[in-house]
Amino acid sequence: MSEAPARATAALSCLPPVLATTTRLVVLGSFPGAASLAAGQYYAHPRNHFWRILSEVWQVELVLCGYDARLEELARRRVGLWDVYAACEREGSLDSAIRHAVPNNLSLLTSRAPALAVVAHNGGESARSRRLTRALGVEVCRVPSSSPANASWSLARKVAAWREVFARAGVVSPRLSAASRTAAPRP
Repeated sequence: MSEAPARATAALSCLPPVLATTTRLVVLGSFPGAASLAAGQYYAHPRNHFWRILSEVWQVELVLCGYDARLEELARRRVGLWDVYAACEREGSLDSAIRHAVPNNLSLLTSRAPALAVVAHNGGESARSRRLTRALGVEVCRVPSSSPANASWSLARKVAAWREVFARAGVVSPRLSAASRTAAPRP
């Protein structure tokens, strides 16, 4: 009986960072999932809670918005996105399947986003890079993963944890502000 030939896993590349000079908080994921890579969009999988969490934190509708509108709201709120890994090999979308990861140059964050005050690691795999982000001289936090694989946290608990970090970064007030109620009201 012969063994099946080993399948080569192609190297995958991350999405470009979503950063501006006014970015105060950057959410660092580990590496985009298959749906995000296929769409060329951060957090594109419909079961990922990322856009639902932000919709709840800011009291604006982002789940039903197009990607460009989502990015505009992130920019308006001074929030950026990136991933800790620039490239890796992986079958599927689970962080546990990441192999041969090549890190992004996270030291670029403060030069590309000079107003940066907080780095929020989205989940455990991203948080493994805290040593690198702490060297930036900004507050570093870990938020519960927005992944659907993180079923141990309810959406309400995730929202509360994310809201706290966003409030510390000054990108949302602890209580619903008048500005957030009028920006893009939820239906």
